[in-house]
Amino acid sequence: TIAGLSVQHLRPCCCFSVVIRASWSYEAIKQQYRLEVPEYFNFARDVLDRWTEVEKEGKKSKTPALWWVDGAGEEVKWSFEELGVLSRKVSNVLSDACSLQWGDRVILILPRIPEWWLVNVACMRTGTVLIPGTQQLTAKDILHRLQKSKAKCIITDESVAPAVDSVGAKCQSLKFKLLVSESHREGWLNFKDLLKNASSDHHCVTTKCQDPMAIYFTSGTTGSPKMTQHSHSSYGIGLTVSGRYWLDLTSSDIFWNTSDTGWAKSAWSSIFSPWIQGACVFVHKMPHFDPRISLSRFPITVFCSPPTAYRMFVQHKLSSYTFKSLRHCVSAGEPINPDVMEEWKAQTGLDIHEGYGQTETVLICGNFKGMKIKPGSMGKPSPEYDVKIIDENSNILPPGKEGDIAIRVKPTRSPFLFTCYADDPEKTEATIRGDFYVTGDRGIMDEDGYFWFVGRADDVINSAGYRIGPFEVESALVEHPAVVESAVVSSPDPIRGEVVKAFIVLTPDYASHDPEKMMKELQDHVKKVTAPYKYPRKMEFVEQLPKTISGKIRRNELRQKEWRKD
Repeated sequence: TIAGLSVQHLRPCCCFSVVIRASWSYEAIKQQYRLEVPEYFNFARDVLDRWTEVEKEGKKSKTPALWWVDGAGEEVKWSFEELGVLSRKVSNVLSDACSLQWGDRVILILPRIPEWWLVNVACMRTGTVLIPGTQQLTAKDILHRLQKSKAKCIITDESVAPAVDSVGAKCQSLKFKLLVSESHREGWLNFKDLLKNASSDHHCVTTKCQDPMAIYFTSGTTGSPKMTQHSHSSYGIGLTVSGRYWLDLTSSDIFWNTSDTGWAKSAWSSIFSPWIQGACVFVHKMPHFDPRISLSRFPITVFCSPPTAYRMFVQHKLSSYTFKSLRHCVSAGEPINPDVMEEWKAQTGLDIHEGYGQTETVLICGNFKGMKIKPGSMGKPSPEYDVKIIDENSNILPPGKEGDIAIRVKPTRSPFLFTCYADDPEKTEATIRGDFYVTGDRGIMDEDGYFWFVGRADDVINSAGYRIGPFEVESALVEHPAVVESAVVSSPDPIRGEVVKAFIVLTPDYASHDPEKMMKELQDHVKKVTAPYKYPRKMEFVEQLPKTISGKIRRNELRQKEWRKD
C-alpha cells in the first residue's frame, strides 16, 4: 500500500510494492521495503492520473494537489484532476505551438508560480527533457546552460527574458521562447495566450523507466556546474522512500517545502515525494521570506527547509507564534548544527529530521520517522542504497574511521541514481571507484550505524597530521552568540603545512567589538566545545560569505584565495 491505499488503486503495473505499517522501526523498513521497477513508467500517467481516479472514487481526502498563495491575497487550489487538465493543455502548447518532440530539451526559469508545476508535468507527458534554472542566473549563466544543453526551448518570465535576449543569438539550438506573462514581448510566444486556447485532450507518450526525464545543473560548489541527468524512474519511483519514511506524508497532509525552483531539491520535495503520497504541495510566494507567518497562518502539517530557515527561527523567540497544525519537520541541503536542532525542539517540541542526498541521488541517509535522532547526524542509510564509508582503495572502513561516503553500484547499479553527466562520459566515469559510486563527501559511520558528515572531500583540512572537518568547527563557532554564520577552510602554514582558518559573519551586537579580543574569545570557545586541536588559528571577520546561487557556501573559493596569498 501507499499512503494507506492499495497498490492497485494507483498503479496497475505494480511498480510500487511497499509494505506500510502504522508504526515501524528502521530495521523493519530495511527488511520490508522494496520497489519493483517496470520496463515502462511515466510519473504523470502512472501516479498523478491514478490519484485523479482515486479522487473521483471518493477514496482520497479533500486536500488539493497544489495550494498556492502569494503576498497579495491571490490563491490557487488545484485538485489532481485540475492539475491533469491544465498540464495536458501545456503539453499541447509544447507539442503543437513549439513543435517539440520526445527527447528535446526545455529550460525552465520561473519563480514559485503555478505555471512552474504545470510545465514540469507537461514535460513528463510529452517526453521532453526538463532543465530547471533559478531566477538568480546571470546572462552568462544562461548562455552556458543554453549552449551546453543545446535546449530547443526556454520558458521564463519578464524578469529573465532580457537576459535571454542578450545571449540568444549565440545559441543556435534555441528555437522557441515562451514568456509567462500578461504582457507580450517581441520574438517570444505568450504562454498564457497559448494555454488559454490549447486543447485539454492529450495522450501521454510512452516512456521507458531509463529514458531521460530531466537534467539538473549541479550547484557548482567545487567547480563549474555539471548536467546531471535523471531518468523517469530515478526520481519518479526512487523518491518513494523520502515521501513515506522521511517526510512521513499521507494523502491528508499539507506539505511546505521552501526550496528554490531551480534546484533538484524542489523536484524532490515539491513534486515527486509529496505527490507519490497524494499529499498537498503548499506554496507561499512571499516578497520577504518569513516562514513563521506561513506556519502560523496556514494548516501546514509537514515543513521542509534548509538549515538557514531554522537558524533564523531560533534567533527570534517563537513564543508569539503558534504552529497549530505542524507535526513533522525536516531539513536538507547542508548539515544543520546540533544547537539549532536543540533550540528548535525546546521552542516547538518538534524534532528536526535531517536528511542527506545529492543532485545525483535520491535520499542517501535520513533520520526517518520513529528513529532515535542523534543531533548532528545524517541518520542511517536509505533502504534504496547500500551505503558505505570507503578508503582510497575502495576498502570498506570500520565504524569510527573517516572516509569517502559511497554507494555500491556493482554488480548492480541502483535505478535510483542519476543516469550520467549528460554529454560528459569522462566525468561520469570519474565518479566510480571499484564497486562504488563516490559522492565526493567525507563521513564517518558510528557503532550504531549512524552516518556523520565531515565535509566535501576537498574541504577536509590536514594540519600537522590531524584531519579536521570544517563542519564541526563551524558548528562550534555558531553556538557562540556573536556568530551568525561561518566558513572554515585550510590556510597555508610553514610549520603545520596548513591550519584552520575561519571566515566569520558577526551579529550586529558584536560587529563593533575589538577584533583581536573577539578572535581570542571565539578561539577559547571552540577549544571548549570541541577537540582543542581543531580551533581556528586564523580568523577573518567578513560582512558576508561567498555562496552559490542555491545558497551553499563556496569554501573552495575561500580556500583558493588563501592559498594564492602564500
